[in-house]
Amino acid sequence: MRTRVKKKNEWVEWGKAIVIAILIALFIRTFIFSTSIVEGESMAPTLDNGERIIFNKFSYLVGEPNRGDIVIIQRPHKNYVKRVIALPGETIEMINHDLYINKVKYDQTFITEEAQKHTGNFGPIEIPEKSYFVMGDNRSISKDSRNGLGFIESKNIIGRSELIIYPFTEWELTK
Repeated sequence: MRTRVKKKNEWVEWGKAIVIAILIALFIRTFIFSTSIVEGESMAPTLDNGERIIFNKFSYLVGEPNRGDIVIIQRPHKNYVKRVIALPGETIEMINHDLYINKVKYDQTFITEEAQKHTGNFGPIEIPEKSYFVMGDNRSISKDSRNGLGFIESKNIIGRSELIIYPFTEWELTK
């Protein structure tokens, strides 16, 4: 009789541990980290089609996106991965392949010179409050704030890309 009670208590303890582990995992996935798959080549060479990334949801619950952050943008039918270029209240302009933010030339170290040449002239454009201007790193094929996505409201930015986790040969922090 005693061993039966002992085994029952052991099963109850294992059940509690499993339930607690599942609740912790759900909390982390809901509020802190999640994964996304990069679809398309608009962020190449930084991120390639099919790569799986971990993104940080918590960072924008307590702060705001910064210029250069690679963000996950939630739309009704699809999420997008893009880079924040201009912040709320700033004015952005592209003149002869050079990017100007508030009339100051901005060095885009995250894209290649060839990609920079594919960014046509535009602007000046003033970014509304609580909105961001985003572009893909592969400017010639990117659907972004210039051509389809428009300004991105802060409520639609659900996280910051942190780490490439698949394929395993590509493990690295995203920049």
